[in-house]
Amino acid sequence: MKYFSYTYLLLLTLVVQSSCGSSTKNNQYSSSTDSLPKIHFQPFFRPHQIPIFKTGADNYEKYISLLENKTTGIVTNQTGILSDKTHFVDFLLSKNINVQTIFAPEHGFRGTADAGEHVVDGKDSKTGLPIISLYGDNKKPKQEHLAGIDIMIFDLQDVGARFYTYISSLHYIMEACAENNIPLLVLDRPNPNGSIVDGPILEPEFTSFVGMHPIPLFHGMTIGEYAKMINGEKWLKNGIQCKLTVIPCINYNRKMNYSLPVKPSPNLPNDQAVNLYASLCLFEGTNVSVGRGTEKQFQIYGSPYLPKSDFSFIPKPNFGAQNPVYNGVKCYGEDLSTHTKVSKLELKWLIQAYQSTTEKSKFFNPFFTKLAGTKKLQQQIENGISENEIRKSWQKGLIEFKAMRMKYLIY
Repeated sequence: MKYFSYTYLLLLTLVVQSSCGSSTKNNQYSSSTDSLPKIHFQPFFRPHQIPIFKTGADNYEKYISLLENKTTGIVTNQTGILSDKTHFVDFLLSKNINVQTIFAPEHGFRGTADAGEHVVDGKDSKTGLPIISLYGDNKKPKQEHLAGIDIMIFDLQDVGARFYTYISSLHYIMEACAENNIPLLVLDRPNPNGSIVDGPILEPEFTSFVGMHPIPLFHGMTIGEYAKMINGEKWLKNGIQCKLTVIPCINYNRKMNYSLPVKPSPNLPNDQAVNLYASLCLFEGTNVSVGRGTEKQFQIYGSPYLPKSDFSFIPKPNFGAQNPVYNGVKCYGEDLSTHTKVSKLELKWLIQAYQSTTEKSKFFNPFFTKLAGTKKLQQQIENGISENEIRKSWQKGLIEFKAMRMKYLIY
Protein backbone atom coordinates (compact mmCIF):
# COMPACT_ATOMS: atom_id res chain seq x y z
CA MET A 1 0.00 0.00 0.00
CA LYS A 2 1.36 3.41 -0.94
CA TYR A 3 1.12 6.04 1.81
CA PHE A 4 0.36 9.63 0.84
CA SER A 5 1.59 12.69 2.66
CA TYR A 6 -0.76 15.31 4.03
CA THR A 7 0.42 17.75 1.35
CA TYR A 8 -0.46 15.30 -1.41
CA LEU A 9 -3.94 14.74 0.07
CA LEU A 10 -4.56 18.46 0.28
CA LEU A 11 -3.57 18.98 -3.35
CA LEU A 12 -5.75 16.05 -4.38
CA THR A 13 -8.70 17.66 -2.58
CA LEU A 14 -8.08 20.94 -4.40
CA VAL A 15 -8.00 19.18 -7.78
CA VAL A 16 -11.21 17.26 -7.08
CA GLN A 17 -13.04 20.37 -5.87
CA SER A 18 -11.80 22.39 -8.85
CA SER A 19 -13.05 19.80 -11.35
CA CYS A 20 -16.43 19.63 -9.60
CA GLY A 21 -16.73 23.43 -9.67
CA SER A 22 -15.98 23.63 -13.41
CA SER A 23 -19.12 21.63 -14.18
CA THR A 24 -21.31 24.18 -12.41
CA LYS A 25 -21.86 27.41 -14.32
CA ASN A 26 -22.53 29.51 -11.27
CA ASN A 27 -19.49 28.28 -9.29
CA GLN A 28 -17.71 31.16 -7.52
CA TYR A 29 -14.43 29.35 -6.74
CA SER A 30 -12.07 31.34 -4.52
CA SER A 31 -8.31 30.95 -4.48
CA SER A 32 -8.34 31.42 -0.70
CA THR A 33 -8.04 28.21 1.31
CA ASP A 34 -10.40 29.79 3.88
CA SER A 35 -13.30 28.93 1.59
CA LEU A 36 -12.36 25.24 1.39
CA PRO A 37 -14.21 22.70 3.52
CA LYS A 38 -12.28 21.57 6.62
CA ILE A 39 -10.32 18.36 6.14
CA HIS A 40 -10.09 16.03 9.15
CA PHE A 41 -6.84 14.23 8.37
CA GLN A 42 -6.29 10.79 9.87
CA PRO A 43 -2.73 9.52 9.34
CA PHE A 44 -2.27 6.11 7.79
CA PHE A 45 0.60 5.24 10.16
CA ARG A 46 1.54 5.80 13.78
CA PRO A 47 4.36 8.12 14.79
CA HIS A 48 7.77 6.44 14.95
CA GLN A 49 8.16 4.36 18.08
CA ILE A 50 11.49 3.33 19.60
CA PRO A 51 11.68 -0.49 19.72
CA ILE A 52 11.48 -1.88 23.24
CA PHE A 53 14.76 -3.38 24.42
CA LYS A 54 14.67 -6.58 26.45
CA THR A 55 17.36 -8.70 28.04
CA GLY A 56 17.21 -12.46 27.72
CA ALA A 57 15.68 -12.66 31.20
CA ASP A 58 12.92 -10.23 30.16
CA ASN A 59 12.34 -12.28 27.02
CA TYR A 60 10.61 -14.88 29.19
CA GLU A 61 8.04 -15.90 26.58
CA LYS A 62 10.92 -17.74 24.91
CA TYR A 63 11.98 -19.83 27.88
CA ILE A 64 9.34 -20.13 30.59
CA SER A 65 7.71 -23.16 28.94
CA LEU A 66 11.10 -24.92 28.92
CA LEU A 67 11.18 -24.72 32.72
CA GLU A 68 7.68 -25.94 33.53
CA ASN A 69 7.65 -29.21 35.48
CA LYS A 70 11.46 -29.10 35.62
CA THR A 71 13.80 -28.87 38.59
CA THR A 72 16.20 -26.02 37.93
CA GLY A 73 19.59 -24.84 39.09
CA ILE A 74 20.49 -21.17 38.57
CA VAL A 75 23.84 -19.44 38.20
CA THR A 76 23.23 -15.79 39.03
CA ASN A 77 23.90 -12.90 41.40
CA GLN A 78 22.67 -9.35 41.97
CA THR A 79 22.90 -8.62 38.24
CA GLY A 80 20.19 -11.19 37.45
CA ILE A 81 17.27 -8.78 37.43
CA LEU A 82 14.37 -8.01 35.12
CA SER A 83 13.50 -4.55 33.79
CA ASP A 84 11.17 -3.92 36.75
CA LYS A 85 14.08 -4.72 39.15
CA THR A 86 12.55 -8.06 40.18
CA HIS A 87 15.32 -10.57 40.82
CA PHE A 88 15.31 -13.46 38.39
CA VAL A 89 15.05 -16.06 41.17
CA ASP A 90 12.04 -14.30 42.68
CA PHE A 91 10.46 -14.08 39.22
CA LEU A 92 10.80 -17.82 38.64
CA LEU A 93 9.37 -18.64 42.04
CA SER A 94 6.39 -16.37 41.30
CA LYS A 95 5.79 -18.48 38.17
CA ASN A 96 5.86 -21.66 40.28
CA ILE A 97 9.11 -22.85 38.72
CA ASN A 98 10.88 -25.39 40.91
CA VAL A 99 14.24 -23.85 41.81
CA GLN A 100 16.47 -26.31 43.64
CA THR A 101 19.86 -24.57 43.99
CA ILE A 102 21.51 -21.19 43.40
CA PHE A 103 25.13 -21.22 42.20
CA ALA A 104 27.04 -17.99 42.94
CA PRO A 105 30.18 -16.72 41.11
CA GLU A 106 32.97 -14.49 42.44
CA HIS A 107 31.59 -11.82 44.83
CA GLY A 108 28.74 -14.11 45.93
CA PHE A 109 25.00 -14.26 45.26
CA ARG A 110 24.32 -10.74 46.49
CA GLY A 111 27.56 -9.40 44.98
CA THR A 112 29.04 -8.05 48.21
CA ALA A 113 32.31 -10.02 48.56
CA ASP A 114 35.71 -8.47 47.83
CA ALA A 115 37.61 -9.53 44.73
CA GLY A 116 39.29 -12.84 45.53
CA GLU A 117 37.49 -13.19 48.86
CA HIS A 118 36.56 -16.75 49.84
CA VAL A 119 32.79 -17.12 49.55
CA VAL A 120 31.23 -19.94 51.55
CA ASP A 121 28.17 -22.01 50.73
CA GLY A 122 25.01 -21.08 52.56
CA LYS A 123 21.34 -20.19 52.22
CA ASP A 124 19.61 -17.21 50.71
CA SER A 125 17.97 -15.32 53.56
CA LYS A 126 15.00 -14.30 51.42
CA THR A 127 14.05 -17.56 49.71
CA GLY A 128 15.76 -20.13 51.91
CA LEU A 129 17.31 -21.71 48.82
CA PRO A 130 20.74 -23.32 49.17
CA ILE A 131 23.66 -21.39 47.65
CA ILE A 132 26.72 -23.14 46.25
CA SER A 133 29.79 -20.92 45.75
CA LEU A 134 31.63 -21.23 42.44
CA TYR A 135 34.67 -19.35 43.65
CA GLY A 136 37.74 -20.46 45.56
CA ASP A 137 38.44 -24.18 45.59
CA ASN A 138 35.07 -25.11 44.09
CA LYS A 139 34.92 -23.36 40.73
CA LYS A 140 32.99 -26.19 39.07
CA PRO A 141 29.79 -27.78 40.42
CA LYS A 142 30.31 -31.29 41.72
CA GLN A 143 28.13 -34.16 40.61
CA GLU A 144 26.31 -34.18 43.95
CA HIS A 145 25.50 -30.48 43.54
CA LEU A 146 23.72 -31.26 40.28
CA ALA A 147 21.82 -34.33 41.46
CA GLY A 148 18.10 -33.99 40.66
CA ILE A 149 18.54 -30.90 38.45
CA ASP A 150 16.80 -31.19 35.06
CA ILE A 151 18.01 -27.92 33.56
CA MET A 152 20.58 -25.23 34.45
CA ILE A 153 20.13 -21.51 33.86
CA PHE A 154 22.96 -18.99 33.55
CA ASP A 155 22.10 -15.31 34.04
CA LEU A 156 25.04 -13.01 34.79
CA GLN A 157 26.03 -9.56 33.56
CA ASP A 158 29.47 -9.66 31.93
CA VAL A 159 31.56 -6.54 31.15
CA GLY A 160 33.48 -7.78 28.11
CA ALA A 161 36.96 -8.26 29.59
CA ARG A 162 38.84 -11.58 29.42
CA PHE A 163 39.90 -11.50 33.06
CA TYR A 164 36.41 -10.72 34.41
CA THR A 165 35.77 -14.14 35.90
CA TYR A 166 32.08 -14.58 35.08
CA ILE A 167 33.04 -16.06 31.70
CA SER A 168 35.39 -18.46 33.49
CA SER A 169 32.47 -19.56 35.65
CA LEU A 170 30.47 -19.98 32.44
CA HIS A 171 33.14 -22.38 31.14
CA TYR A 172 32.97 -24.58 34.23
CA ILE A 173 29.18 -24.58 34.29
CA MET A 174 29.07 -25.66 30.65
CA GLU A 175 31.61 -28.38 31.36
CA ALA A 176 29.68 -29.70 34.36
CA CYS A 177 26.43 -29.66 32.40
CA ALA A 178 28.03 -31.55 29.50
CA GLU A 179 29.51 -34.18 31.82
CA ASN A 180 26.18 -34.71 33.59
CA ASN A 181 23.96 -34.48 30.49
CA ILE A 182 22.08 -31.45 31.80
CA PRO A 183 20.89 -28.85 29.26
CA LEU A 184 22.01 -25.26 29.83
CA LEU A 185 19.90 -22.16 29.23
CA VAL A 186 21.91 -18.93 28.91
CA LEU A 187 19.87 -15.74 29.26
CA ASP A 188 21.74 -13.15 27.26
CA ARG A 189 22.60 -9.63 28.41
CA PRO A 190 24.36 -6.80 26.54
CA ASN A 191 28.09 -6.34 26.68
CA PRO A 192 28.62 -2.67 27.72
CA ASN A 193 31.92 -2.81 25.79
CA GLY A 194 30.47 -4.90 22.99
CA SER A 195 31.92 -2.90 20.11
CA ILE A 196 35.54 -3.25 21.31
CA VAL A 197 37.80 -6.12 20.24
CA ASP A 198 41.36 -5.37 21.31
CA GLY A 199 44.45 -6.48 23.20
CA PRO A 200 46.91 -9.36 23.15
CA ILE A 201 45.57 -12.89 22.61
CA LEU A 202 46.02 -15.19 25.60
CA GLU A 203 48.72 -17.81 25.05
CA PRO A 204 47.77 -21.33 26.24
CA GLU A 205 50.66 -21.64 28.74
CA PHE A 206 49.23 -18.70 30.69
CA THR A 207 45.74 -20.14 31.12
CA SER A 208 44.22 -19.39 34.53
CA PHE A 209 40.88 -18.45 36.09
CA VAL A 210 41.48 -14.86 34.93
CA GLY A 211 42.05 -16.04 31.38
CA MET A 212 40.86 -19.44 30.18
CA HIS A 213 40.66 -19.09 26.40
CA PRO A 214 42.74 -17.73 23.47
CA ILE A 215 40.90 -14.43 23.19
CA PRO A 216 41.93 -10.74 23.46
CA LEU A 217 41.42 -8.65 26.59
CA PHE A 218 38.36 -6.98 25.02
CA HIS A 219 36.44 -9.83 23.36
CA GLY A 220 33.42 -7.85 22.07
CA MET A 221 30.84 -10.59 22.67
CA THR A 222 27.74 -11.02 24.81
CA ILE A 223 27.65 -13.82 27.34
CA GLY A 224 25.37 -15.81 25.01
CA GLU A 225 27.68 -15.38 22.05
CA TYR A 226 30.62 -16.34 24.21
CA ALA A 227 28.87 -19.53 25.34
CA LYS A 228 28.34 -20.44 21.69
CA MET A 229 32.05 -19.90 21.05
CA ILE A 230 33.12 -22.10 23.98
CA ASN A 231 30.87 -24.87 22.67
CA GLY A 232 31.69 -24.41 19.00
CA GLU A 233 35.46 -24.26 19.47
CA LYS A 234 35.32 -27.29 21.79
CA TRP A 235 37.20 -25.53 24.57
CA LEU A 236 35.63 -27.69 27.29
CA LYS A 237 37.64 -30.59 28.69
CA ASN A 238 38.22 -33.35 26.15
CA GLY A 239 36.32 -31.31 23.56
CA ILE A 240 32.92 -32.16 25.01
CA GLN A 241 29.94 -29.92 24.25
CA CYS A 242 26.89 -29.08 26.33
CA LYS A 243 23.28 -28.89 25.21
CA LEU A 244 23.14 -25.11 24.93
CA THR A 245 20.20 -22.79 24.36
CA VAL A 246 20.73 -19.02 24.27
CA ILE A 247 17.76 -16.74 24.89
CA PRO A 248 18.71 -13.55 23.02
CA CYS A 249 18.12 -9.92 23.90
CA ILE A 250 15.42 -8.14 21.88
CA ASN A 251 16.22 -4.97 19.90
CA TYR A 252 19.89 -4.93 20.87
CA ASN A 253 22.96 -4.15 18.82
CA ARG A 254 26.51 -4.06 20.12
CA LYS A 255 27.06 -0.40 19.25
CA MET A 256 24.22 0.87 21.42
CA ASN A 257 25.00 2.64 24.68
CA TYR A 258 24.03 0.29 27.48
CA SER A 259 24.10 1.53 31.06
CA LEU A 260 24.16 -1.28 33.61
CA PRO A 261 21.15 -1.12 35.96
CA VAL A 262 23.16 -2.53 38.88
CA LYS A 263 26.85 -2.80 39.79
CA PRO A 264 28.23 -6.02 38.27
CA SER A 265 30.71 -6.28 41.17
CA PRO A 266 31.58 -4.16 44.23
CA ASN A 267 34.46 -2.27 42.61
CA LEU A 268 32.75 -1.39 39.34
CA PRO A 269 30.41 1.32 40.64
CA ASN A 270 29.41 3.01 37.37
CA ASP A 271 29.60 3.00 33.57
CA GLN A 272 32.94 4.83 33.52
CA ALA A 273 34.57 2.17 35.69
CA VAL A 274 33.11 -0.59 33.50
CA ASN A 275 34.51 1.08 30.38
CA LEU A 276 37.98 1.65 31.89
CA TYR A 277 38.17 -1.71 33.65
CA ALA A 278 39.98 -3.73 30.96
CA SER A 279 42.64 -1.02 30.56
CA LEU A 280 43.20 -0.27 34.25
CA CYS A 281 42.96 -3.84 35.53
CA LEU A 282 46.44 -4.48 34.13
CA PHE A 283 47.67 -2.26 36.98
CA GLU A 284 46.55 -5.04 39.35
CA GLY A 285 49.70 -6.84 38.20
CA THR A 286 51.90 -3.91 39.24
CA ASN A 287 52.65 -1.83 42.34
CA VAL A 288 50.02 0.75 41.28
CA SER A 289 46.59 1.06 42.93
CA VAL A 290 43.45 1.28 40.79
CA GLY A 291 41.47 3.07 43.48
CA ARG A 292 40.22 0.16 45.56
CA GLY A 293 39.43 1.64 48.94
CA THR A 294 38.15 4.89 47.40
CA GLU A 295 34.88 5.95 45.80
CA LYS A 296 36.48 5.98 42.31
CA GLN A 297 37.51 2.37 41.83
CA PHE A 298 38.86 1.70 38.32
CA GLN A 299 38.56 5.39 37.48
CA ILE A 300 41.84 6.49 39.06
CA TYR A 301 45.30 5.07 39.49
CA GLY A 302 48.24 5.99 41.66
CA SER A 303 51.17 4.87 43.78
CA PRO A 304 53.56 6.21 46.41
CA TYR A 305 56.29 5.45 43.85
CA LEU A 306 54.95 7.78 41.17
CA PRO A 307 55.99 11.47 41.01
CA LYS A 308 54.07 13.89 43.20
CA SER A 309 51.30 15.56 41.25
CA ASP A 310 48.20 17.68 41.66
CA PHE A 311 46.12 14.53 42.07
CA SER A 312 46.46 12.16 45.01
CA PHE A 313 44.32 9.78 47.05
CA ILE A 314 44.59 7.69 50.21
CA PRO A 315 42.96 4.22 50.07
CA LYS A 316 40.97 3.21 53.14
CA PRO A 317 38.87 0.13 53.91
CA ASN A 318 35.40 0.39 52.41
CA PHE A 319 32.64 -1.63 50.83
CA GLY A 320 34.33 -4.05 48.44
CA ALA A 321 37.88 -3.49 49.72
CA GLN A 322 38.46 -4.40 53.34
CA ASN A 323 42.23 -4.27 52.99
CA PRO A 324 43.07 -2.17 49.94
CA VAL A 325 46.53 -1.80 48.45
CA TYR A 326 48.40 1.10 50.15
CA ASN A 327 45.84 1.29 52.94
CA GLY A 328 46.33 4.71 54.58
CA VAL A 329 49.21 5.69 52.27
CA LYS A 330 49.08 8.70 49.94
CA CYS A 331 49.20 7.73 46.28
CA TYR A 332 49.98 10.06 43.36
CA GLY A 333 48.65 9.46 39.90
CA GLU A 334 45.81 10.44 37.61
CA ASP A 335 42.03 10.91 37.85
CA LEU A 336 40.25 9.43 34.82
CA SER A 337 36.71 9.66 36.18
CA THR A 338 35.78 12.29 33.58
CA HIS A 339 37.88 10.82 30.79
CA THR A 340 36.32 10.31 27.39
CA LYS A 341 34.95 6.81 26.93
CA VAL A 342 37.67 4.48 25.64
CA SER A 343 37.13 2.57 22.40
CA LYS A 344 40.24 0.40 22.63
CA LEU A 345 42.61 -1.07 25.19
CA GLU A 346 44.53 1.95 26.47
CA LEU A 347 48.21 1.33 27.28
CA LYS A 348 49.40 4.91 27.65
CA TRP A 349 48.69 5.10 31.40
CA LEU A 350 50.52 1.84 32.09
CA ILE A 351 53.51 2.89 29.98
CA GLN A 352 53.67 6.35 31.57
CA ALA A 353 53.49 4.88 35.07
CA TYR A 354 56.32 2.44 34.37
CA GLN A 355 58.51 5.12 32.80
CA SER A 356 58.01 7.51 35.73
CA THR A 357 58.09 5.12 38.70
CA THR A 358 60.99 5.33 41.13
CA GLU A 359 60.84 1.53 41.61
CA LYS A 360 61.07 0.00 38.12
CA SER A 361 62.41 -3.30 39.47
CA LYS A 362 59.35 -3.65 41.69
CA PHE A 363 56.77 -2.33 39.22
CA PHE A 364 55.58 -5.65 37.78
CA ASN A 365 54.56 -8.69 39.79
CA PRO A 366 53.84 -12.27 38.56
CA PHE A 367 50.10 -11.58 38.34
CA PHE A 368 50.70 -9.21 35.43
CA THR A 369 51.54 -12.07 33.07
CA LYS A 370 48.32 -13.87 34.01
CA LEU A 371 46.29 -10.74 33.33
CA ALA A 372 48.06 -9.98 30.06
CA GLY A 373 47.97 -13.64 28.99
CA THR A 374 51.50 -13.31 27.63
CA LYS A 375 55.03 -12.41 28.78
CA LYS A 376 55.54 -10.21 25.74
CA LEU A 377 53.62 -7.17 26.98
CA GLN A 378 55.76 -6.75 30.10
CA GLN A 379 58.92 -7.26 28.04
CA GLN A 380 57.79 -4.71 25.47
CA ILE A 381 57.08 -2.07 28.13
CA GLU A 382 60.39 -2.73 29.91
CA ASN A 383 62.23 -2.45 26.59
CA GLY A 384 60.68 0.93 25.82
CA ILE A 385 58.64 -0.26 22.83
CA SER A 386 56.10 2.39 21.80
CA GLU A 387 52.37 1.85 22.19
CA ASN A 388 51.90 1.89 18.42
CA GLU A 389 54.49 -0.86 17.93
CA ILE A 390 52.97 -2.91 20.74
CA ARG A 391 49.55 -2.60 19.14
CA LYS A 392 50.94 -3.70 15.77
CA SER A 393 52.19 -6.90 17.40
CA TRP A 394 48.58 -7.82 18.27
CA GLN A 395 47.13 -7.42 14.79
CA LYS A 396 47.64 -10.92 13.40
CA GLY A 397 46.01 -12.49 16.45
CA LEU A 398 43.13 -10.02 16.41
CA ILE A 399 42.40 -10.65 12.73
CA GLU A 400 42.27 -14.40 13.35
CA PHE A 401 40.10 -13.98 16.44
CA LYS A 402 37.62 -11.71 14.66
CA ALA A 403 37.23 -14.28 11.88
CA MET A 404 36.48 -16.98 14.45
CA ARG A 405 34.20 -14.67 16.43
CA MET A 406 32.02 -13.96 13.39
CA LYS A 407 30.67 -17.51 13.47
CA TYR A 408 29.07 -16.99 16.87
CA LEU A 409 27.66 -13.48 16.75
CA ILE A 410 23.92 -13.12 17.37
CA TYR A 411 23.63 -9.34 17.00
